Amino acid sequence: MSFRLKKAGVDLLYQDENYVLVSKPSGLLSIQDRFQHDLPNLKQILQDEFGDIYTVHRLDKDTSGVIVFARNEKAHSHLNQQFANGQVRKIYWAFVEGTPPIEEGQIDMPILNDMQNSGRMLANKDGKEALTFFRLLENFGNISLLECFPQTGRTHQIRVHCHYLGCPLLVDTLYHQKDAFYLSSAKRGYRYGKFAEERPLISRLTLHAKSLSFQKIDGDELLVESDLPKDLRALYNQLKKI
Repeated sequence: MSFRLKKAGVDLLYQDENYVLVSKPSGLLSIQDRFQHDLPNLKQILQDEFGDIYTVHRLDKDTSGVIVFARNEKAHSHLNQQFANGQVRKIYWAFVEGTPPIEEGQIDMPILNDMQNSGRMLANKDGKEALTFFRLLENFGNISLLECFPQTGRTHQIRVHCHYLGCPLLVDTLYHQKDAFYLSSAKRGYRYGKFAEERPLISRLTLHAKSLSFQKIDGDELLVESDLPKDLRALYNQLKKI
């Protein structure tokens, strides 16, 4: 992996003449911001590394994990069609507060722009169709790890649907008004140094794009997975001890 990718915290997962798939770190934009053009973004980093890069989909800035870009117009068109037809299988891992009422099910609730809060979405019957399947992977008391399979690609879909389910993401400033998670909030009798101030165990969106699969131009299926990054792995390990 090149120094350029390593410096940006980007892990190269797969590349050929048609596609490049990487694991995006939390905090990095997928593409250029419309209002803050000087902020670094993944697409530009990949263009500097590989040349022509075509956007197919995006991850929220604070979501980590697998994202794919096309490297030519033919691959771009082929992938766009699969995304539009719901043929791309995406799996996300979400650390959420609470426990879902059922271990496995679906959230079939349209999503609408929140006209009163810029950048925010709402679960609303008047919105656009949105469907997410989910299953409970592990429960840690009042915290759960969900595996989510979005069937549509609405903005903030998993964040909105988890909130609608009654299990908002553990850390989500937009839909849960929580900017950090502290171990003391979940661990009874937690103690830290007399003069020490407790540091958050994690202070970013607790959502990770775990895997992505689609059909390549040659007809073969490609499945690419991304391990949990260090911060979410640390969160998982601590929750296992509770």
